[in-house]
Amino acid sequence: MKKYLATEFNNLRSKQDLIILAIESSCDETAVSVVKNGREVLSNIISSQIDIHRRFGGVVPEIASRNHLMAISNLYEEALKQANISPKSIDAIAVTYGAGLMGALLVGVNFAKGLSYSLQKPLIAVNHVHGHIASNYITHKDLKPPFLCLMVSGGHTAILKVSDYTKFKMLGSTVDDAVGEAFDKVARVLSLPYPGGPEIDKLAKSGRNNIKFTVSNSLKSTLNFSFSGIKTAVINYVHNKTQKNEKFEKADIARSFEECVTDELTSKVTRAMEMTKLKKVVVAGGVGANSMLQEKLKAGAKKIGGEAYFPELKYCTDNAAMIGSIAYYYLRKGTGKAELDLTARPTIEL
Repeated sequence: MKKYLATEFNNLRSKQDLIILAIESSCDETAVSVVKNGREVLSNIISSQIDIHRRFGGVVPEIASRNHLMAISNLYEEALKQANISPKSIDAIAVTYGAGLMGALLVGVNFAKGLSYSLQKPLIAVNHVHGHIASNYITHKDLKPPFLCLMVSGGHTAILKVSDYTKFKMLGSTVDDAVGEAFDKVARVLSLPYPGGPEIDKLAKSGRNNIKFTVSNSLKSTLNFSFSGIKTAVINYVHNKTQKNEKFEKADIARSFEECVTDELTSKVTRAMEMTKLKKVVVAGGVGANSMLQEKLKAGAKKIGGEAYFPELKYCTDNAAMIGSIAYYYLRKGTGKAELDLTARPTIEL
Protein backbone atom coordinates (compact mmCIF):
# COMPACT_ATOMS: atom_id res chain seq x y z
CA MET A 1 0.00 0.00 0.00
CA LYS A 2 2.86 2.37 0.84
CA LYS A 3 4.24 2.13 -2.70
CA TYR A 4 0.74 2.50 -4.17
CA LEU A 5 -0.03 5.68 -2.23
CA ALA A 6 3.34 7.23 -3.12
CA THR A 7 2.63 6.60 -6.80
CA GLU A 8 -0.90 7.96 -6.45
CA PHE A 9 0.43 11.11 -4.74
CA ASN A 10 2.82 11.78 -7.63
CA ASN A 11 0.13 11.12 -10.22
CA LEU A 12 -2.19 13.65 -8.59
CA ARG A 13 0.31 16.49 -8.97
CA SER A 14 -0.54 16.82 -12.66
CA LYS A 15 -4.28 16.24 -12.36
CA GLN A 16 -6.32 19.25 -13.51
CA ASP A 17 -8.87 19.33 -10.68
CA LEU A 18 -8.13 18.18 -7.15
CA ILE A 19 -10.66 17.52 -4.43
CA ILE A 20 -9.20 17.30 -0.94
CA LEU A 21 -10.98 16.27 2.23
CA ALA A 22 -9.40 18.11 5.14
CA ILE A 23 -9.51 17.58 8.90
CA GLU A 24 -8.65 20.06 11.67
CA SER A 25 -8.65 19.25 15.41
CA SER A 26 -5.70 21.15 16.86
CA CYS A 27 -7.54 22.83 19.73
CA ASP A 28 -11.25 23.13 20.54
CA GLU A 29 -12.82 23.11 17.09
CA THR A 30 -13.51 19.85 15.30
CA ALA A 31 -13.71 20.59 11.59
CA VAL A 32 -14.00 18.70 8.32
CA SER A 33 -14.08 20.34 4.89
CA VAL A 34 -14.04 19.46 1.21
CA VAL A 35 -12.02 21.88 -0.92
CA LYS A 36 -11.58 21.92 -4.70
CA ASN A 37 -8.40 23.33 -6.24
CA GLY A 38 -7.37 25.13 -3.08
CA ARG A 39 -9.91 27.96 -3.29
CA GLU A 40 -13.39 26.54 -3.81
CA VAL A 41 -14.97 25.37 -0.56
CA LEU A 42 -17.55 22.65 -1.25
CA SER A 43 -18.26 22.13 2.45
CA ASN A 44 -16.92 23.45 5.73
CA ILE A 45 -18.39 21.82 8.84
CA ILE A 46 -17.28 22.97 12.30
CA SER A 47 -18.25 21.76 15.74
CA SER A 48 -17.22 24.40 18.28
CA GLN A 49 -16.53 23.66 21.94
CA ILE A 50 -16.54 27.28 23.11
CA ASP A 51 -19.65 26.88 25.29
CA ILE A 52 -18.14 23.77 26.91
CA HIS A 53 -14.81 25.38 27.81
CA ARG A 54 -16.25 28.79 28.74
CA ARG A 55 -17.22 27.52 32.20
CA PHE A 56 -13.53 26.72 32.85
CA GLY A 57 -12.21 30.04 31.52
CA GLY A 58 -10.12 28.30 28.83
CA VAL A 59 -9.56 25.09 26.93
CA VAL A 60 -9.23 21.90 29.00
CA PRO A 61 -7.17 19.51 26.82
CA GLU A 62 -8.75 16.26 28.04
CA ILE A 63 -12.27 17.58 27.49
CA ALA A 64 -11.31 18.90 24.05
CA SER A 65 -9.95 15.50 22.99
CA ARG A 66 -13.04 13.67 24.20
CA ASN A 67 -15.36 15.98 22.30
CA HIS A 68 -13.29 15.65 19.12
CA LEU A 69 -13.76 11.89 19.36
CA MET A 70 -17.49 12.23 19.70
CA ALA A 71 -17.89 14.67 16.82
CA ILE A 72 -15.44 13.77 14.07
CA SER A 73 -17.20 10.83 12.42
CA ASN A 74 -20.51 12.69 12.09
CA LEU A 75 -18.73 15.76 10.75
CA TYR A 76 -17.05 13.65 8.07
CA GLU A 77 -20.42 12.32 6.91
CA GLU A 78 -21.95 15.81 6.95
CA ALA A 79 -19.04 17.29 4.98
CA LEU A 80 -19.49 14.72 2.21
CA LYS A 81 -23.23 15.29 2.19
CA GLN A 82 -22.92 19.06 1.99
CA ALA A 83 -20.32 18.79 -0.78
CA ASN A 84 -22.60 16.33 -2.58
CA ILE A 85 -19.79 13.89 -3.30
CA SER A 86 -18.98 10.28 -2.49
CA PRO A 87 -15.76 9.15 -0.78
CA LYS A 88 -14.56 7.84 -4.16
CA SER A 89 -14.47 11.42 -5.50
CA ILE A 90 -11.86 12.47 -2.94
CA ASP A 91 -8.33 12.71 -4.34
CA ALA A 92 -6.44 13.03 -1.05
CA ILE A 93 -6.89 13.31 2.72
CA ALA A 94 -5.29 16.29 4.51
CA VAL A 95 -4.94 16.71 8.25
CA THR A 96 -3.39 19.12 10.74
CA TYR A 97 -0.57 17.26 12.49
CA GLY A 98 0.88 20.23 14.39
CA ALA A 99 1.01 22.52 16.21
CA GLY A 100 -1.65 22.20 18.89
CA LEU A 101 -2.85 20.14 21.82
CA MET A 102 -1.37 16.65 21.57
CA GLY A 103 -4.52 14.71 22.44
CA ALA A 104 -6.70 16.86 20.21
CA LEU A 105 -4.33 16.54 17.26
CA LEU A 106 -4.17 12.75 17.64
CA VAL A 107 -7.92 12.45 17.12
CA GLY A 108 -7.73 14.15 13.74
CA VAL A 109 -4.49 12.46 12.68
CA ASN A 110 -5.71 8.97 13.51
CA PHE A 111 -9.07 9.52 11.84
CA ALA A 112 -7.31 10.80 8.71
CA LYS A 113 -4.98 7.79 8.66
CA GLY A 114 -7.97 5.49 8.92
CA LEU A 115 -9.61 7.19 5.96
CA SER A 116 -6.40 7.09 3.95
CA TYR A 117 -6.06 3.36 4.53
CA SER A 118 -9.70 2.44 3.95
CA LEU A 119 -10.20 4.66 0.89
CA GLN A 120 -6.69 4.07 -0.53
CA LYS A 121 -6.11 7.81 -0.80
CA PRO A 122 -2.83 9.68 -0.24
CA LEU A 123 -2.34 11.40 3.11
CA ILE A 124 -1.08 14.99 3.42
CA ALA A 125 0.33 16.29 6.71
CA VAL A 126 -0.41 20.01 7.17
CA ASN A 127 1.25 22.65 9.34
CA HIS A 128 -1.59 24.47 11.14
CA VAL A 129 0.06 27.89 10.70
CA HIS A 130 0.41 27.42 6.95
CA GLY A 131 -3.31 26.66 6.92
CA HIS A 132 -4.12 30.01 8.52
CA ILE A 133 -2.11 31.80 5.82
CA ALA A 134 -4.00 29.89 3.13
CA SER A 135 -7.35 31.03 4.52
CA ASN A 136 -6.69 34.23 2.60
CA TYR A 137 -6.67 32.32 -0.70
CA ILE A 138 -10.24 31.24 -0.04
CA THR A 139 -11.44 34.79 0.62
CA HIS A 140 -9.30 36.54 -1.99
CA LYS A 141 -9.48 34.38 -5.10
CA ASP A 142 -6.80 36.30 -7.02
CA LEU A 143 -4.28 36.59 -4.18
CA LYS A 144 -0.86 35.13 -4.99
CA PRO A 145 2.58 35.25 -3.34
CA PRO A 146 4.90 37.00 -2.78
CA PHE A 147 3.58 38.91 0.21
CA LEU A 148 4.13 39.43 3.92
CA CYS A 149 2.04 37.67 6.51
CA LEU A 150 1.20 38.86 10.01
CA MET A 151 0.43 35.72 12.02
CA VAL A 152 -1.61 36.62 15.11
CA SER A 153 -3.17 33.85 17.18
CA GLY A 154 -3.29 32.39 20.66
CA GLY A 155 -0.10 30.46 20.04
CA HIS A 156 1.84 32.55 17.53
CA THR A 157 2.74 36.13 16.72
CA ALA A 158 5.11 36.52 13.78
CA ILE A 159 5.88 38.37 10.58
CA LEU A 160 6.63 36.01 7.70
CA LYS A 161 7.79 36.54 4.15
CA VAL A 162 5.79 34.26 1.87
CA SER A 163 7.83 33.92 -1.32
CA ASP A 164 5.74 31.09 -2.77
CA TYR A 165 2.79 28.96 -1.70
CA THR A 166 5.04 26.64 0.28
CA LYS A 167 8.05 28.87 0.95
CA PHE A 168 8.08 30.86 4.21
CA LYS A 169 10.76 32.90 5.95
CA MET A 170 10.50 34.24 9.50
CA LEU A 171 11.31 37.96 9.76
CA GLY A 172 10.20 38.50 13.34
CA SER A 173 8.32 36.77 16.13
CA THR A 174 7.26 37.13 19.75
CA VAL A 175 9.98 36.58 22.33
CA ASP A 176 7.44 35.69 25.03
CA ASP A 177 3.62 35.72 24.93
CA ALA A 178 1.64 35.45 21.71
CA VAL A 179 -0.74 38.36 21.21
CA GLY A 180 -3.80 36.10 21.44
CA GLU A 181 -2.56 34.79 24.77
CA ALA A 182 -2.17 38.36 26.04
CA PHE A 183 -5.74 39.18 24.98
CA ASP A 184 -7.06 36.11 26.81
CA LYS A 185 -5.15 36.85 30.02
CA VAL A 186 -6.22 40.49 30.07
CA ALA A 187 -9.82 39.39 29.50
CA ARG A 188 -9.53 36.96 32.40
CA VAL A 189 -8.31 39.63 34.84
CA LEU A 190 -11.26 41.79 33.71
CA SER A 191 -13.60 38.84 34.40
CA LEU A 192 -14.66 38.64 30.75
CA PRO A 193 -15.86 35.28 29.37
CA TYR A 194 -13.74 32.94 27.22
CA PRO A 195 -12.65 33.45 24.48
CA GLY A 196 -11.26 36.77 25.62
CA GLY A 197 -10.18 38.38 22.34
CA PRO A 198 -13.66 39.14 20.92
CA GLU A 199 -14.83 40.32 24.36
CA ILE A 200 -11.93 42.79 24.66
CA ASP A 201 -12.64 44.09 21.15
CA LYS A 202 -16.32 44.58 21.94
CA LEU A 203 -15.70 46.28 25.30
CA ALA A 204 -12.98 48.57 23.92
CA LYS A 205 -15.46 50.26 21.58
CA SER A 206 -17.10 52.00 24.55
CA GLY A 207 -13.86 52.86 26.34
CA ARG A 208 -11.29 55.69 26.29
CA ASN A 209 -7.60 55.43 25.52
CA ASN A 210 -6.61 57.16 28.76
CA ILE A 211 -4.27 54.69 30.51
CA LYS A 212 -0.60 54.63 29.53
CA PHE A 213 0.28 51.02 28.77
CA THR A 214 3.48 50.36 26.81
CA VAL A 215 5.33 47.50 25.18
CA SER A 216 9.03 46.77 25.61
CA ASN A 217 11.41 49.31 24.03
CA SER A 218 14.23 46.76 23.90
CA LEU A 219 12.89 45.34 20.61
CA LYS A 220 12.26 48.70 18.96
CA SER A 221 14.93 48.25 16.29
CA THR A 222 13.77 44.70 15.39
CA LEU A 223 10.67 43.08 13.93
CA ASN A 224 10.20 41.00 17.08
CA PHE A 225 7.39 41.42 19.60
CA SER A 226 6.99 41.25 23.37
CA PHE A 227 3.56 41.25 24.98
CA SER A 228 4.40 39.84 28.40
CA GLY A 229 5.15 43.29 29.82
CA ILE A 230 1.89 44.94 28.80
CA LYS A 231 -0.07 41.91 29.98
CA THR A 232 1.60 42.16 33.40
CA ALA A 233 1.06 45.94 33.48
CA VAL A 234 -2.68 45.49 32.97
CA ILE A 235 -2.86 42.78 35.63
CA ASN A 236 -0.93 44.98 38.11
CA TYR A 237 -3.11 47.99 37.32
CA VAL A 238 -6.30 46.06 38.10
CA HIS A 239 -4.84 44.47 41.25
CA ASN A 240 -3.58 47.81 42.58
CA LYS A 241 -6.94 49.49 42.00
CA THR A 242 -8.72 46.58 43.64
CA GLN A 243 -6.45 46.53 46.71
CA LYS A 244 -6.90 50.26 47.20
CA ASN A 245 -10.66 49.89 46.72
CA GLU A 246 -10.50 52.40 43.86
CA LYS A 247 -12.94 52.35 40.97
CA PHE A 248 -11.76 51.63 37.44
CA GLU A 249 -13.44 51.37 34.08
CA LYS A 250 -13.01 48.00 32.38
CA ALA A 251 -13.81 49.56 29.01
CA ASP A 252 -10.97 52.10 29.41
CA ILE A 253 -8.53 49.32 30.28
CA ALA A 254 -9.64 47.27 27.27
CA ARG A 255 -9.37 50.27 24.94
CA SER A 256 -5.96 51.39 26.23
CA PHE A 257 -4.58 47.85 26.03
CA GLU A 258 -5.95 47.24 22.54
CA GLU A 259 -4.70 50.59 21.22
CA CYS A 260 -1.17 49.85 22.43
CA VAL A 261 -1.05 46.30 21.08
CA THR A 262 -2.52 47.11 17.66
CA ASP A 263 -0.19 50.11 17.28
CA GLU A 264 2.78 47.81 17.91
CA LEU A 265 1.59 45.21 15.40
CA THR A 266 0.86 47.82 12.76
CA SER A 267 4.15 49.69 13.11
CA LYS A 268 6.23 46.51 12.84
CA VAL A 269 4.28 45.28 9.81
CA THR A 270 4.56 48.56 7.90
CA ARG A 271 8.28 48.67 8.67
CA ALA A 272 8.64 45.14 7.30
CA MET A 273 6.75 46.16 4.15
CA GLU A 274 9.15 49.04 3.60
CA MET A 275 12.20 46.85 4.27
CA THR A 276 11.13 44.09 1.87
CA LYS A 277 9.48 46.37 -0.72
CA LEU A 278 6.46 44.07 -0.63
CA LYS A 279 3.17 45.94 -0.99
CA LYS A 280 0.82 43.19 0.16
CA VAL A 281 0.36 41.92 3.71
CA VAL A 282 -2.09 39.19 4.67
CA VAL A 283 -3.26 38.58 8.21
CA ALA A 284 -3.70 35.06 9.56
CA GLY A 285 -4.97 33.71 12.87
CA GLY A 286 -7.87 34.41 15.20
CA VAL A 287 -6.70 37.88 16.28
CA GLY A 288 -7.08 38.87 12.62
CA ALA A 289 -10.78 39.26 13.41
CA ASN A 290 -10.00 42.20 15.74
CA SER A 291 -11.74 45.29 14.35
CA MET A 292 -9.15 47.80 15.60
CA LEU A 293 -6.28 45.81 14.09
CA GLN A 294 -8.10 45.60 10.77
CA GLU A 295 -8.73 49.35 10.72
CA LYS A 296 -5.17 50.33 11.66
CA LEU A 297 -3.42 47.82 9.42
CA LYS A 298 -5.49 48.78 6.38
CA ALA A 299 -4.72 52.45 6.99
CA GLY A 300 -1.04 51.79 7.70
CA ALA A 301 -0.56 49.72 4.55
CA LYS A 302 -2.42 52.27 2.43
CA LYS A 303 -0.25 55.09 3.77
CA ILE A 304 2.86 53.47 2.27
CA GLY A 305 1.12 52.48 -0.97
CA GLY A 306 0.31 48.93 0.06
CA GLU A 307 -2.73 46.82 0.84
CA ALA A 308 -3.78 44.60 3.75
CA TYR A 309 -5.81 41.42 3.27
CA PHE A 310 -7.92 39.69 5.92
CA PRO A 311 -9.74 36.38 5.68
CA GLU A 312 -13.51 36.33 5.88
CA LEU A 313 -14.49 36.21 9.56
CA LYS A 314 -15.46 32.52 9.52
CA TYR A 315 -11.99 31.63 8.21
CA CYS A 316 -10.06 33.68 10.80
CA THR A 317 -10.52 31.07 13.52
CA ASP A 318 -9.67 27.36 13.21
CA ASN A 319 -11.40 25.57 10.34
CA ALA A 320 -10.69 22.71 7.95
CA ALA A 321 -11.18 24.66 4.72
CA MET A 322 -7.85 26.43 5.25
CA ILE A 323 -6.19 23.02 5.76
CA GLY A 324 -7.65 21.80 2.47
CA SER A 325 -6.45 24.96 0.75
CA ILE A 326 -2.80 24.73 1.75
CA ALA A 327 -2.81 20.95 1.21
CA TYR A 328 -3.65 21.60 -2.44
CA TYR A 329 -0.50 23.73 -2.80
CA TYR A 330 1.57 21.20 -0.86
CA LEU A 331 0.42 18.52 -3.30
CA ARG A 332 1.14 20.64 -6.38
CA LYS A 333 4.66 21.27 -5.06
CA GLY A 334 5.16 17.62 -4.12
CA THR A 335 5.46 18.27 -0.38
CA GLY A 336 3.52 17.17 2.66
CA LYS A 337 3.26 13.50 1.65
CA ALA A 338 2.73 11.38 4.77
CA GLU A 339 2.61 7.67 5.57
CA LEU A 340 0.46 5.75 8.02
CA ASP A 341 3.10 6.18 10.73
CA LEU A 342 2.32 9.92 10.86
CA THR A 343 1.94 11.20 14.41
CA ALA A 344 0.89 14.48 15.99
CA ARG A 345 3.37 17.15 17.04
CA PRO A 346 2.38 19.69 19.69
CA THR A 347 5.12 22.09 18.59
CA ILE A 348 6.28 22.71 15.06
CA GLU A 349 8.36 25.32 13.27
CA LEU A 350 6.50 27.99 11.32
